[in-house]
Order: sequence, then structure tokens, then C-alpha cells
Amino acid sequence: MKQSAYEAAVGLLSRRDHGEKELRSKLLSKGFAFEEVTDALTRCKEYGYLDDSRYCELMLRNGINKGWGPQRIQQSLKQKGIADSRIQEMFLDLDIDWFEQARVTAQRKFGSQVQRTKDRQVEMKEKAKRFRFLQYRGFDFEQSNYALEQLSL
Repeated sequence: MKQSAYEAAVGLLSRRDHGEKELRSKLLSKGFAFEEVTDALTRCKEYGYLDDSRYCELMLRNGINKGWGPQRIQQSLKQKGIADSRIQEMFLDLDIDWFEQARVTAQRKFGSQVQRTKDRQVEMKEKAKRFRFLQYRGFDFEQSNYALEQLSL
């Protein structure tokens, strides 16, 4: 007997949380009809199995635990199909010091003390490398600069 879209959705949600857009995409790629997928998602929402707010919070916490900055987390949430308004709402409710988060991330990656060298060019290359790392992680210029100053580089 063929599995229904609802059963497939519940199976996917039992493994991990999904955003609505992500779950819709997965179900459609499995060959389910659009109407059947829409009905399945509606049922999942009614039963509380599918909740974009909960999913957004989970993704936000995971990003923070991974040492990501606000820009990287926002980009990840957008890619998962979370609405900009919901992302902004989540960030407004968030009580986190992104400058301190950048410092902790840099310290975890590079250690607490910087080895001073007489070669200024080598020192500048190292600072640029660390700065790029923090920007890749999603921290802005000011946050990255603060973190590196705290590590005395």
C-alpha cells in the first residue's frame, strides 16, 4: 500500500523538525500531488507537528551554539524558507551580545593569546586571516574587530 503525503510528512517530522517550505519541497520531490501535500501540511500544523516558529528558534539556537554570527544565522533561516518578518521578530526577542559571541568564537578557534612577532607583515596576514574567519561565520566588521582587539591582535 502506498504511503500518503501525511504519513510521509509525519515520518520526516519524527526524525527532525522542518520548516514548512522545506517539508513541502521534500514531499513534492517524492512525487505527491500539490493538493495532497497542502492538506498534509495543514493537518501537521493543526496537530502541532509543524511549527515554523519552533523550527526558527531551534535553528537560531543551533547557529549560536555553532559560533555563528547574526548574518550567517539569518542567511541560513532564509535558505530554509523562513519568512523575513519571522526572522526579524526572533532577533528582536533575542537577548544576546553578538560582540561577546564573536570574541568567544575567535577565542575558541585561535586561543586566548596571540603570539607577537617582529615581522609586521606576518602579523597583519594573521589578523586578516582571523578577520575573514569571523566574517565567514557571520559577524559584521564591528563585531569582528572587537573580538580581535580583545585577543590583543
